[in-house]
Amino acid sequence: MTTHDLPSSPGSVVAHAAGAALLVNAVPHGVHALSGSSFPSPFADPPGVGPSTPTENLVWSGTNAVAGACLLLGVGRFRFGANLDTLVTVTAGLLAAYGISRHFTGVAARAASDDVTPGTAA
Repeated sequence: MTTHDLPSSPGSVVAHAAGAALLVNAVPHGVHALSGSSFPSPFADPPGVGPSTPTENLVWSGTNAVAGACLLLGVGRFRFGANLDTLVTVTAGLLAAYGISRHFTGVAARAASDDVTPGTAA
């Protein structure tokens, strides 16, 4: 049995799952940065809720992408295929996408309700 045949360590699997979540989080920030629109980021006031500039979103997207790639490719040996590593990594990415979607749906709903002009019906 070679080291290529050995299963990944639990720590590597966790690192790969975190890397997938970071890569997923890079996408909406990068899209908003490239389209020139504001979008919440940790640099906003309040963090994660208020609007951030496209430049701030570009920095956050790049940070997430680099950190995610480092975790996915630099910790242990990620083996794409029918294995636990791939299952956990893809599941983590999908769960992160769902969580991010829910968070930003709530942020958008709160922002829309704050835009109601005083004296008008909501």
